[in-house]
Amino acid sequence: MSKETANNEVFVRMTKRDTISKKKAWSIRFLAIVLSLIVSALVIVAITHKNPIQVYLGIINGAVGKNRRLWVTIREALTLLLIAIGLTPAFKMKFWNIGAEGQILMGGTAAAAMMIYFGDAMPNWLLILVIFIASSLAGMLWGLLPAVFKAYYNTNETLFTLMLNYVAMQIVTFCIVTWENPAGSNTVGIINSASSKGWFGKVFGLQYGLNIIIVLVMTLAVYLYMKHSKHGYEIAVVGESQHTARYAGINVKRVIIRTMMISGAICGLAGSIIVSGASHTISTSTAGGRGFTAIIVAWMSKFNPLAMIAVSIFLVFMQQGSIQIASQYGLNENASDIITGILLFFLIGCEFFINYKLEFRKNSKEVQ
Repeated sequence: MSKETANNEVFVRMTKRDTISKKKAWSIRFLAIVLSLIVSALVIVAITHKNPIQVYLGIINGAVGKNRRLWVTIREALTLLLIAIGLTPAFKMKFWNIGAEGQILMGGTAAAAMMIYFGDAMPNWLLILVIFIASSLAGMLWGLLPAVFKAYYNTNETLFTLMLNYVAMQIVTFCIVTWENPAGSNTVGIINSASSKGWFGKVFGLQYGLNIIIVLVMTLAVYLYMKHSKHGYEIAVVGESQHTARYAGINVKRVIIRTMMISGAICGLAGSIIVSGASHTISTSTAGGRGFTAIIVAWMSKFNPLAMIAVSIFLVFMQQGSIQIASQYGLNENASDIITGILLFFLIGCEFFINYKLEFRKNSKEVQ
């Protein structure tokens, strides 16, 4: 009796990639960006009934159309980049620091305190130096707390750092009540508005010149620290396997504590840049969600500080542009968040296809 092959069925399964070239990985990310822009265009048409090209031109105008808008975009991108740089050592060690928001708030609160209490006691250059030190120490403390408990008691660092965000918000609320100006306003107001003490001055004629110097120096420093130092090597080994690290003679507890102190200090420094270099006030919204957005920046860049520059600029460019078109077309203030959310959805989703691939197989059935 003869046998015939029939009913070919196609099966699809998901398998983890062993390796992927950098060119292919970035091609997938680029495709994700293109798809996100297409989907955003469809949403824009549905909401505004406008030509999406015209709206995208509005995004460009909103981000870099005027000199002031350009510098706001640069300032926000620098701040986001610095926070992502701060998260990098901890994430590389696979210590999931979700507490950047709290570390920023504590750093910003320390900066505000220095401006309020020492604004008239020292020259501005010394005050700014004190602000940098105080904000870094405050952020370092907020990173040290979960690190110690993780190192010695193996607590869940994700929950610990996340809860510390809310503790930091309550501390800021207490400080606002203490420092409120004018009395009864429940806000701090612009600190040292008359004297500008503690405010970043112009450097090389640029309003945010000091921001640029600080962030670029920190970016280069963290890159060299992670790639070309013994500590950076220890962080990588601990991130791969703590058992292997112990076998190699690495003091895992020390590495965890040291790395989180560095991570918290950099995020605290970012708080001082926001308060002293931009807003000149403190509130519970000072961090503004940047601590969570920075996680995406760090993750998408594969913890490469240099790659984070491009990712930070792109995300802030779209955010600032989206705010502009929401205002320009009289949309709800959440419209810009929708466009940004679509962008982030595709950027996060594309990482799945970088790590996994689809395999198609045919299954043939034999019939008598």
